[in-house]
Order: sequence, then structure tokens, then C-alpha cells
Amino acid sequence: MGVFLVWYSLSKTPIDELIKHFKNANYTWVTLGVLCGILSHLSRAYRWQYMLDPLGYKPKYPNSVMAVFIAYLANLGIPRSGEALRALTLTNYEDVPFEKGFGTIVAERVADLIIMLLVIIVTLFVQFDFIWNILMKKFDPTKIALLLSALVIGGIAFIIFIKKAKKGIALKIKNFVLGIYEGATSILKMKNKWGFIFHTLFIWAMYILMFYITMLSVEELHGKVSAGAILIGFIAGSFSIAATNGGIGLYPIAVASAFTLFAIPKVPSEAFGWIMWASQTLMIIILGGLSFLYLPIFNSKK
Repeated sequence: MGVFLVWYSLSKTPIDELIKHFKNANYTWVTLGVLCGILSHLSRAYRWQYMLDPLGYKPKYPNSVMAVFIAYLANLGIPRSGEALRALTLTNYEDVPFEKGFGTIVAERVADLIIMLLVIIVTLFVQFDFIWNILMKKFDPTKIALLLSALVIGGIAFIIFIKKAKKGIALKIKNFVLGIYEGATSILKMKNKWGFIFHTLFIWAMYILMFYITMLSVEELHGKVSAGAILIGFIAGSFSIAATNGGIGLYPIAVASAFTLFAIPKVPSEAFGWIMWASQTLMIIILGGLSFLYLPIFNSKK
């Protein structure tokens, strides 16, 4: 899938144009963007400590950091395999039971999902007129009204259905939803909840800042990308990463598609997408690989 998306992206944009943008890019901005990415991962490792502490485990911070980088490296190969490998790393080197370590990672993902939803809501609020006009141009207003009504009615019906669930698949769905809710609310009951919340906000602030700073490396985009375009481009890129192995092939397409909605030139937008994806992926490969090699050395005494 990733190979096809890479081919599709490169077939739509002259490769010599992309090479030119790579050569002309300001790599000071790219380096600063990579630094923001590293800080977000370091913060993620530190935030993990807050979730393990109430369970009675205090892993060494370097082990948590290396586990995080190894997890991201694994996700480039097999999506979502990194979460299991990350928990397994602490099982091997810090004696944290796998199911408990994995449970904290799932709770982390719930927190990240909440922040992602907040980013989407803020974007919808800031760019409501723009998004609404696009919908009006592309879709029949009557169909949109019917779709919104169907979503509201469907949502109400789903809530009633789940509340009354007693057995079967409905009960499993109910327990899954309740599990997510309990995982999210448990954050507010943590001993170091404010530290956890701070690091969660810091991680996502670094993600957005990383996106913005790296965009500055492409001179043709200077002064043409509004705050709304940055938010929509960031959201599109985030979904592409979730959909494929680290966003391979799809990330540049998603970002360029979002930017072109704002009449931003396609080729520089796609070049930025490739620079952003390549720099962050290279950082993960290098630091993830070094972590994989150094982890047993760091824990050799044990």
C-alpha cells in the first residue's frame, strides 16, 4: 500500500521539481522541526512515568525513552506493533507486567485522542465559514442537512442502545466505550494529574510547532499559509499517519490536498509534505535504531 502511494504521489508531481525544493530547503528550519519532534517523544516518555508510578513501578527514564523510540520505529514496519513492543521492553528490562504496561499505553492513547478531537473542534470553530462554504460547493445543502440529522438521530439511538445492552455484541461495545471513558476519567484521579496534563498539551504543542516550523523551510510557502491552513494540514497529515505505516506516501498527498483548498500552490505544498515526512522518519530510524542497539548495553548489569 505504501509503495503504491509513493508511486502515486511522485507520478502526480514532477520529481525534478521535488528535488529542486529539497535542494533549496532551509535546513535550519528542518533541524528545528526535528528538535520539536524529539522533545515531544522525550515528553511522552516522561508522561509515561506518571501512569506507571501509581501501579508501583518506577522505570529508569532512559529505558522509557528508548522504549518510546523503538515503538515508533516498529510502527514504521507494522502499524500499531510498537505499542506492544514498548510494553514488552519494560517487561524485559524493568519487570513491569506486560498487561499493566500495555494498559497504561492504551490510556495514553485515549488522552491523545481527546486532544486530537479538541484540535479538530478548534479548527472547525476557527474555520467554520470556510469549511461550510466548501461543503456547500461540493454537496447539496439538502443532503448535508439530512446527513447531519441522520448523525444526530443515529447518535441518540446508539446511546439508548448501549445503555440497554445486556448481552452479545452490544454488551461488548458498551464495555469498550465504558473502558475508554474510565481510562480518560482516571487521568483526573491521578496523583500527578497536572503533570500528566501538562505533558499531554506539551506533546501536541510540539507536534503543531514541528509542522509549522518545518513549513518555513520551503520559501515558496512563506506568507501564504494561514493559521487555518496549518491546522487543517496538520489534521490531514495526522490522519494519514494513522492510516498507513507512519504516513508513507500518503502524508505528502494529505498535506498538499489540505493546502490546495486554500489556493496554496500544489508542488511546494507536496514538497513540504515530503520534507516533513522524510525528516521525522529519518529521525525515528536513527534514534529508534540507536535505542534498539543501546538498550541491552545500558541494562547489561541487570
